[in-house]
Amino acid sequence: MIKKLQINDLRFPLRKGAGSDAIHSDPIYSYAVTNLIDDSGLTGTGFAFTLGEGNDLVCKAAQFYAEQLKGKDIEELMSDFGTLFNRLSNEQQFRWLGPHKGVVHLALASVTNACYDLWAKKRGVPLWKLLIDLSPEEIVNTLDLSYLEDVLSQEQAVRLLQDNTAGKENRSGILSTGYPGYDTSIGWFNYSDEKVRENCIRAIAEGFTAMKLKVGSKDSDRDIRRSHIVREVAGPDIKVMLDANQQWSLPQALKICKEFQSMQPYWIEEPTHPDDVIAHRTLADAIAPTKLALGEHVPNRIIFKNYLQTGAAGFMQPDAVRLGGVSEFITVSLLCRKYGIPVVPHVGDMGQLHQHLVLFNHISMGHEALFLEHIPHLQKHFVHPATIVGGVYKTPVETGSSCDLIY
Repeated sequence: MIKKLQINDLRFPLRKGAGSDAIHSDPIYSYAVTNLIDDSGLTGTGFAFTLGEGNDLVCKAAQFYAEQLKGKDIEELMSDFGTLFNRLSNEQQFRWLGPHKGVVHLALASVTNACYDLWAKKRGVPLWKLLIDLSPEEIVNTLDLSYLEDVLSQEQAVRLLQDNTAGKENRSGILSTGYPGYDTSIGWFNYSDEKVRENCIRAIAEGFTAMKLKVGSKDSDRDIRRSHIVREVAGPDIKVMLDANQQWSLPQALKICKEFQSMQPYWIEEPTHPDDVIAHRTLADAIAPTKLALGEHVPNRIIFKNYLQTGAAGFMQPDAVRLGGVSEFITVSLLCRKYGIPVVPHVGDMGQLHQHLVLFNHISMGHEALFLEHIPHLQKHFVHPATIVGGVYKTPVETGSSCDLIY
């Protein structure tokens, strides 16, 4: 039974230039942390990710949600978590502040993720194992599929998971080999050209076979030049992704994305405003076969549904510390599986939580084990930091979701 709550506002300044992109020049990586402490002494830890200011607002909202769980048994909560998620996300006064986006939705992510962590710890297993051992019906009971009934009913979700049961044993081999990672820190926006070049050489030496460069400069020639530096160092066989962090208008994106095609980007990420579904559809048509990736700032399953319905993106990047937590992440992954679109999460959690979720996506859902973003900046702050060797995430063995922080 959940007896006590602790909500913490944690902020971590970064080294100069680290984490910078075309929009966020000086981020402070921050977590709004929820700790749910049960009567056996176990602590479930979950968090949402922000870039500093406003993190306290998320904490205040998380306190409101978490208070409603006191006195509840975690197994009972998780047996029908989808219903609880629906009730909390539609709480009449908080809903006005969303709905299903912004501060209140980030707060729900923090509390939701703490519930999943406590659940796994209560069962004495890593989160990935808890999830892959659940039946399709048990998984779907943790999800809120409201507003998705036109494309994914509860019965269809169960059937999708059932249809992928046959290959689970073969796909479980990834637990031994590890899940591939990609280096997203080679080319932060404020890094010099020379540092980008040095970082590319380092990443290749460390075994990474994919890497990402931040673009979106006022001078597009700078972006083109830097993208060719990365391609030159990486060679033709390494995947190179470009991330504009929503910087361009559609006319700007149409022009510059075509110029990028000569260096063969694996994807172009967040080229324009994340709410503009039709602009992404227009751009995707114009630059095919180059694909778009998006999802970092898509706040809920309904907008993901719209993106999937229009075929605007070749890759989806849901983030469980940006959406409403693990529950909504799994919901979006099911949608993506139905539409045949790969899931490559954005990792506001620095990969700690998502290393569990991509294993579940691959083993239980049949998603391709493409790769998972790796950002090392906060590793020293975690009790069990994600382990990446030879460019590959090693399967976590500790109980829970790997989100316990050092205070």
